Amino acid sequence: MNQDYIQPDNWSIIEEGFDADRVKSSESLFSIGNGAMGQRANFEEQYTGPTFQGSYIAGVYYPDKTRVGWWKNGYPEYFAKVLNAPNWIGINVEINGEQLDLNTCVSVSNFRRELNMQEGWLSRSFTATLQNKLEIEVKVLRFLSLDLDEVGAINYQITPLNEKATIKFQPYLDSGITNEDTNWDDQFWDTLNVSSENEQAFIEAKTMKTAFHTCTFMQSSVFVNNAKQEQTPEIDKQANAIAFTYTVSVNSGETASIQKFGGYTVDRNHDKNQLVSAAKKALDTASNLGFQALLNNQKEAWSKIWEMSDITIDGDVKAQQGIRFNIFQLNQTYLGKDSTLNIGPKGFTGEKYGGSTYWDTEAYCIPFYMATKDQKVARNLLQYRYNHLEKAIENAEKLGFNNGAALYPMVTMNGEECHNEWEITFEEIHRNGAIAFAIFNYYRYTGDYSYIPEMGLEVLIGIARFWQQRATFSTDKNKYVILGVTGPNEYENNINNNFYTNYLAKWCIDYALEQIEKVKEGYNDDYLRISGKTKITDSELEAWKKVADNMFFPYSEKHQVYLQQDGFLDKELITVADLPKEDRPINQKWSWDRILRSPYIKQADTLQGFYFFEDQFSTEELKRHFDFYEPFTVHESSLSPCVHSIQAAKLDQMEQAYTFYLRTSRLDLDDYNKEVEEGLHITSMAGTWMSIVEGFGGMRVKNDMLNFEPRIPKEWDAYSFKVNFRDQILKVNVSQAETTFELEGNTDLNILVNNNPITVSPNNLVKI
Repeated sequence: MNQDYIQPDNWSIIEEGFDADRVKSSESLFSIGNGAMGQRANFEEQYTGPTFQGSYIAGVYYPDKTRVGWWKNGYPEYFAKVLNAPNWIGINVEINGEQLDLNTCVSVSNFRRELNMQEGWLSRSFTATLQNKLEIEVKVLRFLSLDLDEVGAINYQITPLNEKATIKFQPYLDSGITNEDTNWDDQFWDTLNVSSENEQAFIEAKTMKTAFHTCTFMQSSVFVNNAKQEQTPEIDKQANAIAFTYTVSVNSGETASIQKFGGYTVDRNHDKNQLVSAAKKALDTASNLGFQALLNNQKEAWSKIWEMSDITIDGDVKAQQGIRFNIFQLNQTYLGKDSTLNIGPKGFTGEKYGGSTYWDTEAYCIPFYMATKDQKVARNLLQYRYNHLEKAIENAEKLGFNNGAALYPMVTMNGEECHNEWEITFEEIHRNGAIAFAIFNYYRYTGDYSYIPEMGLEVLIGIARFWQQRATFSTDKNKYVILGVTGPNEYENNINNNFYTNYLAKWCIDYALEQIEKVKEGYNDDYLRISGKTKITDSELEAWKKVADNMFFPYSEKHQVYLQQDGFLDKELITVADLPKEDRPINQKWSWDRILRSPYIKQADTLQGFYFFEDQFSTEELKRHFDFYEPFTVHESSLSPCVHSIQAAKLDQMEQAYTFYLRTSRLDLDDYNKEVEEGLHITSMAGTWMSIVEGFGGMRVKNDMLNFEPRIPKEWDAYSFKVNFRDQILKVNVSQAETTFELEGNTDLNILVNNNPITVSPNNLVKI
């Protein structure tokens, strides 16, 4: 834990007291989004202190030319960057001739910021004394509509406390913005037109290179004591910005306010020549509803989300706050409406990692969306990869692979690899396996096999071809080996026979072979289409099987564990417990050379394999590997604590499981990795959900049935969650005394609890 200023609360993230040193951290933590757009919690009014301004539009990016010291053949030509979009939230405020700026105020008191997760809104309030000695009270409420997902709304109120005041509100749009994250300081936006009509303003702009066309829009109204003021604003139009100025006068104790609607229309959803018309329609819809009705709709929309996705924890407020924060941010980032979108590691909260798609989606996010949404949402995420199959084949061809071998990108916006670190781009090839595993996991959970003959089998064939070609036959070992890779533990590069990678390769080939036979027997039309398209042959399948059946897995007889890679035992095996605290985190304190030679593990690696393929190992094997590897793990990846929490719970090591749960659930709230100001760790938040449902709840799917082995930390009185399993919603409640199950639906559901068969009937509480 590196910060502890967020107030414990079951449903809200609350900051009390203004501290300029934590402004950027709070901008991340209080971020808001609605799946189509999002923004950091920047102040609406001017702020001259350190800040990271950021608004983002889903699916809009820029191909920033790769910048490396030494170019290597096969490097991607660009690194895709999520773009800091034109700013629509800005409202300059001038009071009695002085600009409101919390960085220059004489004093700021009663500062309070709240992100209400239950209802989906952000508020901020404070009392300030300006340089001109005027005392004011400010209250602001902002949200991004789930119903009208092109629209956001702001209500900004000012009350002078010690004298009358003349207040100028200046709402504006600004497209002259830049990215925090840029390789060459390029200009990312080209402003095409700035216009206004009937107190509505519009900036049409397009992205350089990718030519995404957008319209940023706004409309405002001013009020005195809730009475709307009819006045025509002054208009200041510039090349990249437009502002309206409204002036009102109020006595001490009276309230002046401005309500602002704003947002984006994008040519991903509209004709690029009709963006202003679409913006007018969005503004008219929002203004006809009014701020309060739009807010009420927001509360109702979030209520429906929470009805299915909420996890309750009794007796531990920080644990409760943590899981709801994770679930809230996941739903703000991706709602499953658009199969062309995916889940960036930072979502709409920052620019690190480019905002692109990583293997995190398949490994961590799909289970969350399968269980808390309609299965179509998870299927959309799988379809996203199918739509990129041709690009994955092109990516492999660039590296010398052939015959339809597919290497999915480590980082992508459109299916093309755009990661510019050699040890990741060329070596972290295990991402292929996560995509194949997600196909298996989707069918295992939903029972929907149709994806495989329709789309998934082609993906599996491309992946199997890659693994067969990537393996090398070692005459010394008389086995197939995989050389020069980076596993999930990115603190080892260019190593040989990473256990996780080798095991995935074998499993992917075996699974592809199994599905080819299954589709051939049961879906012959699809098989003929796919075999004709991919030109698979019996001799090729035999070559695959030869590789899979003879894959090498490094193993230590002394320790009775699979080795993370061939040379792991050659390292100086000093555990994390013996690592000086001042050396942590090592990724910020040590040279890369020192990290690579150390035994320290960034995140679950061999243990990631044991998580995916738990059924293929005994509990005793899991314990040996957990007890061997966890002491060397520094958990400096956000994806690490959740896997370890699940496995510790499986091993009934509940103290460790609880500690890891707190770390994953409060990773950003408590800033464990000293980097929250850069943005939140969105994809790992799905792992937090898994640490409760799969960890403490012990939920697994085996033989087409839900299985539970529920456990509860001693710190909790009870917890509950819901899962949508094959269109039947099951609620699980675990207390210190018992576990109960309730079923919504029309038919019975057979499950296993601690290996005992149980039948749960609709609307009938079952106690264990």
